[in-house]
Amino acid sequence: MSKVFPKLAKSITMAAKNGGPDPESNAPLRVAINNAKAQNLSKDNIENAIKRAAGKDAADISEITYEGKGPHGSLFIVECATDNSNRTVGNLKIIFNKNGGQMVNAGQLDFMFNRKSVIEFPLPAGRDLEELELELIDAGLEELAVDEGFVSVIGEYGAFAKLTQAVEALGIVPTKSSLQRLPTQPIELTEAQMEEVEAILDKIEDDDDVQAVFTNLA
Repeated sequence: MSKVFPKLAKSITMAAKNGGPDPESNAPLRVAINNAKAQNLSKDNIENAIKRAAGKDAADISEITYEGKGPHGSLFIVECATDNSNRTVGNLKIIFNKNGGQMVNAGQLDFMFNRKSVIEFPLPAGRDLEELELELIDAGLEELAVDEGFVSVIGEYGAFAKLTQAVEALGIVPTKSSLQRLPTQPIELTEAQMEEVEAILDKIEDDDDVQAVFTNLA
């Protein structure tokens, strides 16, 4: 949790910086708070993260996306929130270069991913999934999937706030809501190949400036 909590707090700060400190009128902030609560981030830490949005530290933080290629055809899109882009890009270059990969120019891999709204929650007891799907279509739902007792609601990128509000209006509390990049052509790797790719992935996720990492792995 020593790595997770600061990232959760930073996501709250950035959401409050971009859309204001009131979660009722700022859907991304409300989602960031719900995600943090699901990971047991304390109320005090959540409130402090919101307050930091008005401070100089938050003003210095920029959101930047980097792209890279790894071994065996693996692709990475890395979303960062940083107060020092030189440090961040330097750290990422070292990780890729030392693990059989390389960074590429921004936008080079963008077409290999679709940006989507993804909302996840436990399978609601006694609720008809077909009815649920119909109730969410007008809010931007494109796909509803069930896996191991969890429902994934996947929708248009621009419908994130509307779709989140529609799920909440049904009395459902999401365990995770996020804007994701889903691969258009996911790849399958052997166990040995996965170990090499995961070596890069683990190191990237450990970097303090990294908020989210997306790959083309199936």
